Amino acid sequence: MAYLWLKSLHIIGFVAWFAGLFYLPRLFIYHIEAEERQEPVRSALKEEYSRIETLLYKLIMMPAMIFTIAMAIGIISTEPIVLGQTWLHVKLLFVLLLIGFHFYCGILIRQLKTETCSINSLQMRRINEIPTILLSLVVLLAIFKNSIPISITALGTVITLSIFAIIIQLYARKRRLQKQESGVLN
Repeated sequence: MAYLWLKSLHIIGFVAWFAGLFYLPRLFIYHIEAEERQEPVRSALKEEYSRIETLLYKLIMMPAMIFTIAMAIGIISTEPIVLGQTWLHVKLLFVLLLIGFHFYCGILIRQLKTETCSINSLQMRRINEIPTILLSLVVLLAIFKNSIPISITALGTVITLSIFAIIIQLYARKRRLQKQESGVLN
């Protein structure tokens, strides 16, 4: 019974954590694009995005990440035999990448606040897809465990990355065209 409670709490924790991991990079995009606005709107937007980013990171994401990790440790303690299974090692590698991404977001918050971030909005749109891909891989490993169909998973990941890349490039093209049109109209 403890296993089911821990697993339920783990799922609740990572849903909250991923809500932040999905939303924070989107805020970064808006924050970066606020630079294109005229004053005083630019300063007001950047200040508000900094405030929201910090609150999201400190009050939601950090506690949710810690809670998720604590519940995972609890799950493993109820079934320590899984520590010897390859799927869990790979899953933990992806989780470590997610934790690294989480802390990288903290660095980006500070860089955006001090205006030392050198990432443009197109690059941030690419970065925005990292948690989606890692979540997909973690879920597949948790469901399939050692019987994960590697070739289909690899193919699906490549296709997903390709679709994301195409969408991002099309959006960048659309924004360039809109800027050209507005430049011509002004």
